Amino acid sequence: MKPEVVFGLENAVWPALLLNAGGVVLRANPAAAGVFGATLSGDAPKLSAIWSGENGIAPEDFLAMWEQAPSATMDLRFRTANGSLKYTTAVCTFNNNGSKWYVLQLLPPFERPATPAPAATPAAVPAATPPVVPAAAKAAAPDAGAIILKQKLDCALQLARSVSLDFNNALTSVLGHTSLILGKAEAGHPWRHSLMEVEKSAARGAEIANELATFSRQEKETQRVPPGNLNAVAGRCVEFFRNAHGTKITWNTQLEKNLFSARFDEAKVQQALTKILENAADAVGTEGRGQVSITTRNVELTEATQDRNVRLAAGIYVCVEIADNGQGIEASVLPRIFDPFFTTKGKSHRGLGLALVYGIVSNHGGGVAVSSQPNMGTSARVYLPAEKSFIHEGMSTAEALHGTGTILVVDDESLILTMGETILAEFGYKVLTANGGQKALAILSRDDVKVDLIITDLVMPGMGGRELVERVRQLAPQMKILCMSGYLMPTDKQTGTAYLQKPFSTVELLAKVKFALTGG
Repeated sequence: MKPEVVFGLENAVWPALLLNAGGVVLRANPAAAGVFGATLSGDAPKLSAIWSGENGIAPEDFLAMWEQAPSATMDLRFRTANGSLKYTTAVCTFNNNGSKWYVLQLLPPFERPATPAPAATPAAVPAATPPVVPAAAKAAAPDAGAIILKQKLDCALQLARSVSLDFNNALTSVLGHTSLILGKAEAGHPWRHSLMEVEKSAARGAEIANELATFSRQEKETQRVPPGNLNAVAGRCVEFFRNAHGTKITWNTQLEKNLFSARFDEAKVQQALTKILENAADAVGTEGRGQVSITTRNVELTEATQDRNVRLAAGIYVCVEIADNGQGIEASVLPRIFDPFFTTKGKSHRGLGLALVYGIVSNHGGGVAVSSQPNMGTSARVYLPAEKSFIHEGMSTAEALHGTGTILVVDDESLILTMGETILAEFGYKVLTANGGQKALAILSRDDVKVDLIITDLVMPGMGGRELVERVRQLAPQMKILCMSGYLMPTDKQTGTAYLQKPFSTVELLAKVKFALTGG
């Protein structure tokens, strides 16, 4: 029996296989079934059934070899229903309950198998003659390199989902309680430093758990959220690094006063900018001579424009440019900086930083352009689609985060229920809790209860969050709902107008609650 696991590549247009360490094919997506036909049918087909002897190595030995010396991609031959094909093969690996599993993605082949020529007729066209592609169609076709890069980025998230759920729930509780206590601790409190270290560690763990999860989000996210001011996000990121590095690095900030508004997931974009700032800080060192500049500006393009590695369509954008005077990047390395698992920083780094940035910005419909020269510094420019409107945001205060009303928190994890009740009650809300969808509906049916907002996890045993939302929409169409998950993001508008990614801090929870209740 094939295992129940979130494969995540079922709808990919390229063949993808899920394997165990013995080379048994546990899952094959429809594209793979179409290419390899009946060869992959049955309960436990082997990779060896489609493996070509021209590869010069047994499939089991290849998997073991890849484990010792992983590579981003490798050219391999496979026996298909129509002959032998050479594929650019991307490999990812993960642990499932102590067992090693692999995902093989067979990216578009760069050669086709020879096929017999058709019977000669007066009007016959030789089989080797390539089809004529109009110039306009060629111009519209996506760049092959960009397609392969996107396919590489998609793989990692699918593998992380099943293991990140419980991890994120635990981190949500740690981060929530810690940030609540820190908000109350005076500056000179003897425990404050230790609490800050706990918060930092929890945030780091959350970052690791969510890095891979970001890659699989192929849908555009820019229409899911209200317009925001990118200056506020850039300002917070710079302030964090300025406090962390003190006077060791000079930070120069030039923010456009009338910056166009853009639709973006604030947490994700902040994560992307933080990654770029981390690289800039590493590049300039901490000897007091390093400089990092952060600039925001409006960009209006009347025609398609190329900025280094990024081609921007005509339109309106906001740009955040982060430049440093550090060691720079070699020209031979520059084309690979967005590849997942590629790093020049040594084995202690996973090589996911700029790949994460690429995934986040691409999913927002934007682009990341990077220019650099050795010993002269690096400039990274993040472009996001924008609107010709302005939003001037002030700093959030503890007083502004207080509120009133009754909130029903629904989650199967008692840690999350306790944390949510503690924080929300502290900031003025009345809180009810339910450990599942059925219990939540029972609370909502009571005549003595008036709920103003439901906060529900999306992934729960029994009645999940999606089903709960559908039932609530039938009973109370105007009910305000905030969905949360550390596992997946809703892909439809029926799951509510607000979404909160686990794990989250006290401020993130309270800000999302305020938005869900007031619409801004």
